[in-house]
Amino acid sequence: MKNTITNDSVRNVAIIAHVDHGKTTLVDAMFRQGGVFRDNQEVSDRVMDSMDLERERGITIAAKNCAVRWGDRKINIIDTPGHADFGGEVERSLSMANGAILLVDASEGPLPQTRFVLKKTLEAGLKVIVVVNKIDRKDARADEVLNEIYDLFIDLDANDAQLEFPVLYAIGREGVAMRELEDPRENLTPLFETIIEQIPGPSYNPEEPFQMLVADLSYSDYLGRLAVGRVFHGTAHNNDALACIGADGKAKTLKVSKLQTYDGLQLRETKEAQPGDIVVISGIEDVVIGDTICTRDNPRALKRINVDEPTVSMRFSINTSPLVGQEGKLVQSSKIRERLQKEMLRNVAIRVEDSEERDSFIVKGRGEFQMAIIVEQMRREGFELTVGRPEVIYREIDGKIHEPIEQLFIDCDEAFMGVVTEKLAVRKGRMTNLINHGTGRIRMEFSVPSRGLIGYRDEFLTDTKGTGIMNSLFAGYEPHRGEFPTRFTGSLVADRAGVAVAYALFNLEPRGELFTTPGQPIYEGMIVGEHNRDNDIDVNPAKGKKLTNMRASGKDEAVTLTPVRPMTLERAIHFVREDEVVEVTPQSIRLRKAVLSAMERHRIFGKKKKEGM
Repeated sequence: MKNTITNDSVRNVAIIAHVDHGKTTLVDAMFRQGGVFRDNQEVSDRVMDSMDLERERGITIAAKNCAVRWGDRKINIIDTPGHADFGGEVERSLSMANGAILLVDASEGPLPQTRFVLKKTLEAGLKVIVVVNKIDRKDARADEVLNEIYDLFIDLDANDAQLEFPVLYAIGREGVAMRELEDPRENLTPLFETIIEQIPGPSYNPEEPFQMLVADLSYSDYLGRLAVGRVFHGTAHNNDALACIGADGKAKTLKVSKLQTYDGLQLRETKEAQPGDIVVISGIEDVVIGDTICTRDNPRALKRINVDEPTVSMRFSINTSPLVGQEGKLVQSSKIRERLQKEMLRNVAIRVEDSEERDSFIVKGRGEFQMAIIVEQMRREGFELTVGRPEVIYREIDGKIHEPIEQLFIDCDEAFMGVVTEKLAVRKGRMTNLINHGTGRIRMEFSVPSRGLIGYRDEFLTDTKGTGIMNSLFAGYEPHRGEFPTRFTGSLVADRAGVAVAYALFNLEPRGELFTTPGQPIYEGMIVGEHNRDNDIDVNPAKGKKLTNMRASGKDEAVTLTPVRPMTLERAIHFVREDEVVEVTPQSIRLRKAVLSAMERHRIFGKKKKEGM
């Protein structure tokens, strides 16, 4: 670019890593030492995880912006998610950054999501600082992990400049960083200094007009829609007349009502948007992520943010059960559509389409965990809806059906190798690598169809007694590997409406695991338990004990039921089959048949059986 100038007063840095490697904890420490908080200010841990779901689950779901000051320079920090299902958040975040801090656990080393986020960072041409975190762990192996990181860079075709990355060692929880392992553990000064030295300031052409790429959206009750992004060229001021260029290439006029920049966790009003800074503009309602905000006189669009295509779809529908409207406020299909469209605006990895059925929508995304998070957010907002089983999105390539394939990494005790291999073989998985260091734990790599992993995580934790670690990475599309059973058990289906009775549930316990507790309302077609065998059976959980005026010794003891495992949203989504759905309300998660009438279900089954003959 001609006449390029660097804005040395700003650094834009994304923090990337695998889930649970300490990104948000490190940002907390940077806040404390960067002067964002007062010395005596009480601050909660993981302050960047502002959503309730993030705090409950201990993960970052949405990328967030903040800023700290170090000397006379401002460092804009973008905290990104570490879970593979939220890869779209990472991709849009990198559009605002000039460099990245790659955080790697000193014991676990580079894991699948480390590979994914680093691949995107190298493709964007960003400068990378490697931080080996948690070096205080008893099982830390910093030198080996550093060699694994070099191998990963080489494997991802990093160029010579990218391979010469600076390395720091850190304990994010204690807020210390060192250039060498033997250095004294004092504070994060080495990290701040490395950011200033190694990450280039944003460059711009002073002759170019104002251009800003929208990388995030927010909303204010007072200001309306807020567009968040990095200024690539030029400056803008309050009340400036600008234009917004959408995906269609057409420019829509807008007037800047307010300009804000990040200062710590807060937004501060500013009079001028400087080149390279991350700013928040209000004054436009019709804007989506990837749009370019520029001058009206010389409207020119920047390259749009591109994200990987969705691999999983799920059907969202209105609630049609007999208990509809009793627990939620928002039950109409128009409200559900409006909420899903709003989600699509903020989440670049989500697609929403109308289905052939009325009052149903097909939502496409990266994985079933991402879908579960959307459903959980909706139920907390007062929605009632039903969702189907996640289904993978197939592609036709050269006349053949191809399906998404995952690269699966499993870390477990050696004793569980047999059961894990057996279960994955049934799901058409193929082992590609096995590492055994003789420590009692092994690391296995598999190539598995994405549909084979839907519902497997719960089984895996049971099989490994909760000690196994499972991570996956999307590896591309391969020819369809054939059918396999998704579930080896059937369902216990209520055959009438009523209230569950302890006497009836006690007599149903030998049939399988129950999901229902006494006093819970039931209806025809509701799934009250998992059948031991592979077929569905209709049962009556509301059946009471026949009473007489005769008393008999030993016949009137209190019924003792086996405690019921609470039904979580993920477990419910993984459990249901093609003819079943999950009914989600703000207070309850119920499983039910898509067709509630037992007579209608038997008729459909008989028709299919006849066609199969």
